[in-house]
Amino acid sequence: MTPQSQPPTSDPSTHQSGHPVPIGCEIEPLVDADAAAEFLQVSPRRILELARRGALPGYPLGSGPRHLWRFRISELATSFAQRGVNCANAAVCAKEKSLMARTRNQHGSVRILSRKSGDVFEYRYYRTRADGKRVPANFVVGSVAELKTETEAWAKLRKTGFDPNVRTGRGRPIMFGELADHYARLELSEDQAEAVIPKAHSTITTYRRYLTKHVLPRWKAVRASELEPVAVQNWLRGMRKQNGLSNGTLVKLRNVMLVVFKHAQRYGLIPRTQEANPIAFVRQSCVSDYDPVVLTLAQCVDILSNLDDMHRVLVLADAATGLRVSELLALRWSDIDWRNSCIRVSRAYVYGKFGPPKSKASQRPVPLHPLLAALLEAWRKETPYFRDTDLVFPSSRLKGEKPPRANMLVANHLQPAARKAGIGGPVGFHTLRRTLASVLVANGSDPKLVQELLRHSNVKTTLDIYAKATTSAKLEAQGWVLQQLLVPGAKSAVV
Repeated sequence: MTPQSQPPTSDPSTHQSGHPVPIGCEIEPLVDADAAAEFLQVSPRRILELARRGALPGYPLGSGPRHLWRFRISELATSFAQRGVNCANAAVCAKEKSLMARTRNQHGSVRILSRKSGDVFEYRYYRTRADGKRVPANFVVGSVAELKTETEAWAKLRKTGFDPNVRTGRGRPIMFGELADHYARLELSEDQAEAVIPKAHSTITTYRRYLTKHVLPRWKAVRASELEPVAVQNWLRGMRKQNGLSNGTLVKLRNVMLVVFKHAQRYGLIPRTQEANPIAFVRQSCVSDYDPVVLTLAQCVDILSNLDDMHRVLVLADAATGLRVSELLALRWSDIDWRNSCIRVSRAYVYGKFGPPKSKASQRPVPLHPLLAALLEAWRKETPYFRDTDLVFPSSRLKGEKPPRANMLVANHLQPAARKAGIGGPVGFHTLRRTLASVLVANGSDPKLVQELLRHSNVKTTLDIYAKATTSAKLEAQGWVLQQLLVPGAKSAVV
């Protein structure tokens, strides 16, 4: 009897192939085409088409030209097992999917591109967007100077584990780790020459560290579509309690995850809807719990007295000019304009690499007082690295080719000097920059002048973040108000 001519029944004991259901056993409930489709991960229409052809075990119910089809999950699994296809965990394996749709594999290609920063190897391939459309894509593998040959470029590409045939669209669920990998490969590459908004080396290093150390260990294997805002909030709260991370760091972790999702939406890896970016709904306080240390000039003098020659000149230059330590460490003797009494800031040394200064405002010349100029000239006579192309504050261990690292200078010299001077709390090079702003404002200097000296883009940054009123200045201001209130002959407020 064919499936179409089978008489209707409300409790079938045999399916269309004529195989009986064992008597005395509990009858498994029937499911509709939608449930069967979800089990096999194909469309309901495909399920009905295979059932009508007899390729799937099913039960046609009702009379007439159209039947209402029902299925048993165990029979579907048995049918595929007999064909050598594994349906464990309610999923059709790649072998069965290959029978239903043709797979398109690709290897991609590598070519050389000429850029301002030098020739690079570019990998070209096709990717499948969320809407199923195949579009061209590319990314830089590395520079020609580094890799030399196309063979080396292919070898580096294989080490990354990138597979152009892995779909990141609707063909399968996409994990957050895949989105992060795509973002890091295209946005956090060392070569930023062709970037729409180039990132500094410090930003690239920081973002990569946040992803590798904190974000990916927790969220790499989580489906992007199943990542919940409340779960991320709870994770951030746990990171604060267990790892002692500050609000500032937690905000940066949230922001890194946010830009990963935005990047995925920009490239069509996930839908461009608000709901597709769950991090937009994550709440995290950005109120800083850090209480910065502001020194007095007497404390600065005590610190200087506990430092040796190069480190004394370095700290004094930082305290007097307000230069960032990354800018001081990148200074060369040719950057000092002795005739015009200024220091030109053209580079910074961050995370072991020379790069541009922090901002456009940071590139403004810094005034050089004759007293500081005399100290720098005296240091130039003592150091073996005195040529114009040499660094002003080089590392003797690295034979003058690079400066020492800022964190090592703080740990080995600045902090011990502060402890000898009886100063508690964290003292770093940025403490000196903040102290300069506070001392100048307390001394009556024009805030605009202090802003220009520190090279802030906005005077609000100078006053709100850097300039802190000292206790003596607060007492003096309070005393002035009391003197105006407690005038002679006025009735006292004390009962």
